[in-house]
Amino acid sequence: MEILRSNAGSGESEIAKFYANKTILITGATGFMGKVLVEKLLRSCGDLNVIYLLIRTKKGLDPSVRKEQYFKCVSFSKLLEKNPDIVDKVRVVKGDLLEPDLGLSANDINTLASNVEIVFHCAANVRFDQPLRPMVMMNVVGTLKVLRLAEKMSNLQSLVHVSTSYCQCNESVLEERAYPAPQNPFSIIEMVETMDDAALAEITPKLLNGLPNTYAYSKALSEDLICRYNTKLPIIITRPSIVTAAISEPLPGWIEGVTGPTGLMIGAARGVIRSMHCNPLYSSTVIPVDKAINGLILCGYQRAKASSQEKAPSKRNEVQFCNLCISKKALTSWGDSIETGRRFFYETPLSFSLWYPGGSIKKNYYHHLFCVIFFHYLPAYFIDFLMLISGQKPFLVNVQRKVSMGLKLLQYYTTKDWEFQNEKFQEMSSQLNAIDEEMFDTSVGQLNWETYISTYIMGMRTYILRESPSTLPYARKVLRRLYILDCVSKVLFFTLTFWFLWTHMDGFVESGDAFIRSSLSSIYHERNNTIHA
Repeated sequence: MEILRSNAGSGESEIAKFYANKTILITGATGFMGKVLVEKLLRSCGDLNVIYLLIRTKKGLDPSVRKEQYFKCVSFSKLLEKNPDIVDKVRVVKGDLLEPDLGLSANDINTLASNVEIVFHCAANVRFDQPLRPMVMMNVVGTLKVLRLAEKMSNLQSLVHVSTSYCQCNESVLEERAYPAPQNPFSIIEMVETMDDAALAEITPKLLNGLPNTYAYSKALSEDLICRYNTKLPIIITRPSIVTAAISEPLPGWIEGVTGPTGLMIGAARGVIRSMHCNPLYSSTVIPVDKAINGLILCGYQRAKASSQEKAPSKRNEVQFCNLCISKKALTSWGDSIETGRRFFYETPLSFSLWYPGGSIKKNYYHHLFCVIFFHYLPAYFIDFLMLISGQKPFLVNVQRKVSMGLKLLQYYTTKDWEFQNEKFQEMSSQLNAIDEEMFDTSVGQLNWETYISTYIMGMRTYILRESPSTLPYARKVLRRLYILDCVSKVLFFTLTFWFLWTHMDGFVESGDAFIRSSLSSIYHERNNTIHA
């Protein structure tokens, strides 16, 4: 893959210049990454022609109403303050990846086929706990439908597919290249379209072939499917790692959803999660969403430029790969990130917590299991019992069951170490001119983790939990009360334990003495019987 240098002496953005007057199609625009992508394109590439958003809408709902709802998201607030008319460049197209022909009307298909030049395929089912059928239908069949639509696009210059760094997580080192899928994607598509749920559930573990879940499996199949379009379409497959809160764009700390590290932080801050199975020395392979999105935009630019300047027709449309990841040497460990997060949570606590935040990560699974039983479930059953006898509806045991399920899904990723090679991504970034370096920051060689984690926590507090900075004084009072309650509870627990052991000491000693005497006597008699025999 030849990396093209921006005009180093240029006083303008080469990337923004490339996207000027371009017509773009985005799938998955309502997702976390999709919203940041739309906002960034409108803000930094405002001279683009049109962005078409393929969005599933309720029956009878006018696309203009859906568009109005879409831009009410806080992530667009700064953009709309400065340029409210920019939304005129966005058009909502009613569609659905699960429907034939993406649910598009014949008129919409013709419009997209005639005008679209850049495609960002971000839509995906990203849940780790889904059965095989919905994953394959969305992530594999949906991708196939996008590829077939792209084949009709007469002016297509670049198709950016969003995959994941964990699509081949049974590989300890992920290179920026194609990998064979566990099975033929078309065979799997036929299988999920014809087999019943019970048969699919039975065969799924064998199909996964070492992959941890159907999400990773479906992404591996999707990549293999795309590679079958090699030389047919100008495609680049991007593989972000764990995408987390923004550093600065569209808003510092902006985050959406409670999956992955965000859910862990909320659970720990609420005092619900007291233990996590994790190797503290392994790398926390996260990337801030704004760096990942800048990477997507950069890949779209580079892929189109590479095609236009490639002289050999056979190489013009070769599928390319780019791992959108923080460099290995710049990553922080799980242990360091969790300790840093704990410190900032004590400074910026939540207004509502069930208990004082505490606990720790456990490298040993059985140590973790012991702590889950004694510090997750036993307190939950006790509190639910108190609520039941006081006439209130118990809920904490159900919360802990969901927490345990989430921890089980995540522990695969926190107990293994990977190296995601990103030489192409770094080389792309190094070729940007000064304007583009600032506008589309993709530097992954270093990151101030203390500052970032602090921003992440404040963003989570503000945008997910809806707790404004004005609530911090009250939250700190709550934390102090919980700390006192936690200390008193520990003192009472150890005092009662010591009292119980002390008052029953004689009984324990007598029982132990009798057991030892009985055991020795049995051994002595067995030995004598053996000698006499």
